Amino acid sequence: MTSRSILMRLALAVTLAFALVACGGGGTVPSGGVSLRALPADYATRHAAAYSPFRSNNRDTETVTSAEVLQDLQLLLQADIKLIRLFDSSDNVSRLTLQVIRANQLDIKVHLGAYVISGNDAFNQAEIARAMALANTYDDIVEAVSVGNETMVSWSFNKFTPTQIAAFLTSVRAGIKQPVTTDDNWAFWASAPAELLKTVDFVSLHTYSLLDTVSDPTSWDWQQTGVAANLRAAAMMDASIAKAKQDVAAAQTYLHGIGYTALPMVIGETGWKAVATGGETLRAHTVNQKMYCDRLAAWHASAGGPVNIVWFEAFDEPWKGGDDGWGLFDVARKARYVVQSLIPQADWEAGTTTDADAVYFIPTMAAGPVTADRYTVYAETVTPGEALPSSAWAWGAWQDGTTAVATEISTTAAEGTKSMQITPTPLSWGWGMTVNFTTGAENLSNFQATGTLNFSIKTTYPGKVSVGFLTGTATGASLYDVYIPIASGDYGYVNDGAWHDVHIPISAITPYGAMAFGMTDSTKAKLDLATVTNPFVINDTYAITGKADGGNITTPILVDGIYWAK
Repeated sequence: MTSRSILMRLALAVTLAFALVACGGGGTVPSGGVSLRALPADYATRHAAAYSPFRSNNRDTETVTSAEVLQDLQLLLQADIKLIRLFDSSDNVSRLTLQVIRANQLDIKVHLGAYVISGNDAFNQAEIARAMALANTYDDIVEAVSVGNETMVSWSFNKFTPTQIAAFLTSVRAGIKQPVTTDDNWAFWASAPAELLKTVDFVSLHTYSLLDTVSDPTSWDWQQTGVAANLRAAAMMDASIAKAKQDVAAAQTYLHGIGYTALPMVIGETGWKAVATGGETLRAHTVNQKMYCDRLAAWHASAGGPVNIVWFEAFDEPWKGGDDGWGLFDVARKARYVVQSLIPQADWEAGTTTDADAVYFIPTMAAGPVTADRYTVYAETVTPGEALPSSAWAWGAWQDGTTAVATEISTTAAEGTKSMQITPTPLSWGWGMTVNFTTGAENLSNFQATGTLNFSIKTTYPGKVSVGFLTGTATGASLYDVYIPIASGDYGYVNDGAWHDVHIPISAITPYGAMAFGMTDSTKAKLDLATVTNPFVINDTYAITGKADGGNITTPILVDGIYWAK
């Protein structure tokens, strides 16, 4: 084995070919099922990734160009990715992508999608027709067709019945020669009814160990607290692959148990975030992303397993908000650690990364209750008797630091000589900036009854802003947002461009509390002033402050003298 092939296996693992016989390549089809169409041989040997070309915060208004698609596909070829999964059969994405592949004679094959929308039959019939037309027109490129994406699993936001999807599959299969399937979560495939199974040529299963740590934190032990800290990252990633194998085994055991031993199994989606965009703190990181890939490669090298694994996804897509950050490349088309060994260094993501940078769980421990009458978060002037943060802290923007920039300036201040200038760089829904503890929490429960949140502010920012704090931790699935929207004139806040002192009772802020994004268990994600992890937050979520989506307001906000008092 050459050093390059080793690098490819360890750095990529973006689609992994397995022996067909290990996942049901032989056997029989139960009575009434289709006569299975085999996947092309190279479908199992080409490295694969899910591909979507969108680069902006709003895909609905973005115009994708052939030059952009060509740039993307050439990057994927450099990374030895030669099979892409497309999610739909739209003209502006899928037809364009197929045209670019053919026009430039690129060595890329396609697993085509047909994206159906619940309750919109006219659209669905048109999409089905487009899928069949593309599969037939580009039959030298399209190797398989998938109808529907996560439409039947219990938590689907775009719900269809198996009967409906089976009807679509039957229609598509009659009009093309390629094998067909539907893409869905492993939990669906582990209980899929025969009426659906009889219409597919192979299984395309999704498994996301990382997302399970947010949606179902007890599904596997990602924290690995019984392992020494210096070994905990590796232990977490080992456990993540064990969870993926468990998901596949559950589906496979069920299918074999009802006689579907011949259905080949593909992992249609799996991946690991490089950045924490949806509550995956201490899990998502570019090194951990590579570690997940490496372990997929080891799984590939072992006996048994899926025919193929499609990595989710090729490039970051900012419009996805809290579901962004999965890309092998960032939105600027810079290579992440996982594929850097195959990409020129000039095209790497900024910064220096080593294996030692992997993240892992660190328990958050709050000290005893703060007993001082004043707890100072950010100020230069020393106040006698004040308490200061007991843990290291930093300014940090929402969406992994992308929605605002905090810069300390010395040109104006409400106290001392410096203040913090917050410049929004919003996504379509808004922005946020926090003071967050990097490893600990603060017990500010003594401020709950009679305390106030105080700060000075200078801005001409239009309309309302929201201010407050956050309690709980992502690792404990207990994050709780506590932000009150204030308008000019509320609690001393005025947006006239001069410095003003704001004093808001904690009791006025707490009624606005709500479970943070990604939290699902209200018994855990609730107000807990004994575990304050962000003692100051300022943000503008447009839907809350009454602004239009995509407002793109970038007016700077200066803050100073931030403290809690009672």
